Amino acid sequence: MIVNILRFSFKDGTTDEAKAEVLAAMRRTSTVESVAFSAVGQDLGLPDEGFTHTYCAGVEDLAALERYMYDPVHLAGDSVIIPHLAKLSAVRLSDDLDPGLSEKVAAMHLKKVATYPEWGRLLDTIPAG
Repeated sequence: MIVNILRFSFKDGTTDEAKAEVLAAMRRTSTVESVAFSAVGQDLGLPDEGFTHTYCAGVEDLAALERYMYDPVHLAGDSVIIPHLAKLSAVRLSDDLDPGLSEKVAAMHLKKVATYPEWGRLLDTIPAG
């Protein structure tokens, strides 16, 4: 299992309507065929960390991760989600003990950036948390 946890906060001035749209897009993404389990909701960490919400999705393996990354629902959701994020922190973990797994996941990310350079530029607009 590969688990992706995204802690985030919204940009100042983001309306409640826009927040609801972002969370709805995340929920759609979290229910695509390749996702084994998911949760989208409030972040329960320390308030001074500055995160208000968390997205979590687990996929079975690298093949499922690739399907997830290129799923049309996921691709469409990112353009709705990313422009509203003020801060983002990503944590990835796995029960797969392959010592090369991290590099394989990173290579998949770089391939997606090469395939969709505008997506990579959009991601670069979010300050790291």
